[in-house]
Amino acid sequence: MFSTLKNAFKIKEIRNKLLFTFFMLIVIRFGSQLPIPGVNRDYFSSWFEAQTSGAFSFFDAFTGGSFANMSVFALSITPYITSSIIIQLLTIAIPKLEEMQKDGEDGRKKLASITRYVTVALALIESGAMAIGFGNQGLLENYAPLEVITVIAVLTAGSAFLMWIGERITENGVGNGISIVLVINIISRLPDDFSSLYEQFCKGKSIPLAVVAALVIIAIVLAMVVFVVILNSAVRKIPVQYAKKIQGNKMVGGQRTYLPLKVNTAGVIPIIFSSSLMQFPIVISTLAGYSGSGVWSHIIKGLNQDNWCNPDQMIYSIGLVVYIVLTVFFAYFYTSLTFNPLEIANNMKRQGGFIPGIRPGKPTSDYLSKVLNAIIFIGAIGLVIVAVVPFFFNGVFNASVSFGGTSLIIIVSVVLETIKQIESQMLVRNYKGFLND
Repeated sequence: MFSTLKNAFKIKEIRNKLLFTFFMLIVIRFGSQLPIPGVNRDYFSSWFEAQTSGAFSFFDAFTGGSFANMSVFALSITPYITSSIIIQLLTIAIPKLEEMQKDGEDGRKKLASITRYVTVALALIESGAMAIGFGNQGLLENYAPLEVITVIAVLTAGSAFLMWIGERITENGVGNGISIVLVINIISRLPDDFSSLYEQFCKGKSIPLAVVAALVIIAIVLAMVVFVVILNSAVRKIPVQYAKKIQGNKMVGGQRTYLPLKVNTAGVIPIIFSSSLMQFPIVISTLAGYSGSGVWSHIIKGLNQDNWCNPDQMIYSIGLVVYIVLTVFFAYFYTSLTFNPLEIANNMKRQGGFIPGIRPGKPTSDYLSKVLNAIIFIGAIGLVIVAVVPFFFNGVFNASVSFGGTSLIIIVSVVLETIKQIESQMLVRNYKGFLND
């Protein structure tokens, strides 16, 4: 990785892209500290520290601490992420959107434009809920219509500005801009998390005990990183043979290749879906100021990830079982929306390709579906392992940190993808230089 970056800085074009990305990230971190006019940040910080739910910690990790600081970027790019998922799901249900998706570059531009409008609408809804829900509880120094409108406008503008920065990074920088914005927010919280782990397990202990604790923490983190790298890079290669055919006076085709099926086909989406679905009732109850009683109180505690794997309250770990089931379900559900075995089989048939030993057409589609169902389960179990490890240490050892399996998968995936893009740009430049010579 470091050698790739070192070689990239030797190339002016790529160096400029890297520097542009770096300066945009500085702007993001600067904006994360800018306060919203008229907001009582001390009140919100006290309120946030008093929360026992992991729902808001999960959200704050995605905003890079902007939510807890109640800065202009408090919503971060979460509205854009939600909007992208909604539009992607609607392309399956609405034929018009599906046509846009298949309509080449023009269709993708139209979908991107719709995604932006939905992002702004979601930002308005979320900022309105925050300004009204928290405003009359002490968030605003002066709870009046003008102040509420100001907070809504600032939060919406901040989210839209981050979306704009992400798109500019994609165009003029390196990697996927939105993903990079999300990663820099998550990484910005890591020093505080490791500081908390040091305070809890190392500080005040004898030197041998502190060293052992530090080594165990480092070993666990490294093991999870390695596991995520393997999970993201693992593929099942389906051999594909193309028949020979005559074009003009030449015999073409006949080459043998393979169809790569990623083990973690759905990426981090299943964890985001299941986490968001389980945290939604907690967020609504908190914003409404309802702590719950009776059965509802136990349901809320079961949904709260901070209560999972706690030896003193194992009954609430039923929520973890529900979380695992939802993760596996969404892994299959999302893959079924984004990968169509029948379409792949038909495209292969039209191009004269076939899987050795499998007849073209429906038999090929059935074979791909069978293989896909098997590797989706393996990928989902891998996601569950990465997600559950932080819950286990949080429940058993009270090792509470803002980053978890979701954050780790996002960081590793985006870093690997960005490095691949840098390497591909260097490779393209080398080809151009060779051709020019």
